Amino acid sequence: MAQIGDIVRYLNAVGGGRITKIDGNIAYVDEDGFETPVLIKECVVVTPAAPKSTSSPKYVAPKAETAPKAEAKKEEPVKESPEGELLNIVLGYEAEEIKHLTTTEYDAYLVNDSNYALYVTYLTRADGEGWVTRFAGMIEPGYQEHLEHVTRDMVSRIDRIAVQYVAFKPQGEFKMKSPGVVEYAVDNTKFFKLHCFRDNVYFDTPVLAFDIVKNDVPQRPVFIDSSRLEEGLKKKKAVDSVKAQPAPAKTKKQINPDVIEVDLHIDELLDTTAGLSNSDILSVQLKEFNRVMSENVRHPGRKIVFIHGKGEGVLRNAILKELKHKYKTCTAQDASFREYGFGATQVTIR
Repeated sequence: MAQIGDIVRYLNAVGGGRITKIDGNIAYVDEDGFETPVLIKECVVVTPAAPKSTSSPKYVAPKAETAPKAEAKKEEPVKESPEGELLNIVLGYEAEEIKHLTTTEYDAYLVNDSNYALYVTYLTRADGEGWVTRFAGMIEPGYQEHLEHVTRDMVSRIDRIAVQYVAFKPQGEFKMKSPGVVEYAVDNTKFFKLHCFRDNVYFDTPVLAFDIVKNDVPQRPVFIDSSRLEEGLKKKKAVDSVKAQPAPAKTKKQINPDVIEVDLHIDELLDTTAGLSNSDILSVQLKEFNRVMSENVRHPGRKIVFIHGKGEGVLRNAILKELKHKYKTCTAQDASFREYGFGATQVTIR
């Protein structure tokens, strides 16, 4: 990895010189008195400044200078395009060694393909813990920003990722854009599967990409349903009122001789989920599903309503898969919307 003082040549262009400063993933190369900003990965070291330490960080920050700095060069204004009036934001994870996904580490980048500057926060959440801000700052129009270096330990702990953004133009008039938050659930195994890294117009190598905004439209906006909030508050009050009175969890309720209602929400099955992963919770829910099915599979015509909630459809899809492989004669359909909304599946024993 190039450091300050190294003499380098360019990988894909003619020229080179001595690195005078490093800012993030950008190296400033002195060519005959002119500083040229170049991506570090485009620099090939010809003469190193000093032996490198194996414990040095991925990007070496420049040391504080005591001498007065030369006046910064004024950057030319970014040329706007008609297409740039629509926001397009992409989050990409680039593998250091794409052919060695079992051992490599990664770099996270955010692409701002628009005429707008962005105030951005990039956050991650570990399973069962709170959100952590990994990057916060401004990204210039038409710029690809390096957010962080991602180690293998960090990959294994990421449960969800989120990007918050506010778009604006520092000068002149512009069309206002709504601020947004886009959140994704992360399948950690994709970081280790080569087919999940695909070509992308914004990157030179295949990346694991997440579309944040496409043509002004957030791709996974965080939506707060006020009716569900109200329902949650009512449930909390009910739980608080009987908290001191221990009672067994209610797993099913007989509606009539041929209809059974089974609530598969994990808080109805277990007193606590401390220490359980998402996979463990799903296993508990499927165990309860199979128990109820085994008890009723010899009663043709009986209807069972499994309440699983809307969520992201993981539990519902798992139930349908169990029915397809273990209970092939049974049929399934969405339960009554009036009674259960979109969060229940009705199974009929055949």
